[in-house]
Amino acid sequence: QVRLVESGGGLVQAGGSLRLSCAASGRIFVIYAMAWYRQAPGKPRDLVASITSDNRTSYDDSVSGRFTIFSISRDSAKNTVYLQMDSLKPEDTAVYYCALDAHAEYVSGAYHRDTRWGQGTQVTVSS
Repeated sequence: QVRLVESGGGLVQAGGSLRLSCAASGRIFVIYAMAWYRQAPGKPRDLVASITSDNRTSYDDSVSGRFTIFSISRDSAKNTVYLQMDSLKPEDTAVYYCALDAHAEYVSGAYHRDTRWGQGTQVTVSS
């Protein structure tokens, strides 16, 4: 089974920083991309940033050029993606989800490409 385990969320004051981690495990053949999404209460889940297997990064327009600085990176040897968040603001409060786009054994004995989600990690920024 492919698993995504997120960590690093928590409560931080405005202006503070957090670093989220997401480790993928299981029978993974090829990782095409990993990404971070976030979902605030009553709002849809939105893309924050993504990174491909050749380290091309992309950030949603809604998080580019803002006061809060987001930086996505990955450790291919550990199948882990990170999201560094600096100068956090209360409006960054949300559940942050990791997503994996990979060719893997999601069903025993069968490999195929699919997307899987982590369980989410809560980020709360107090004013």
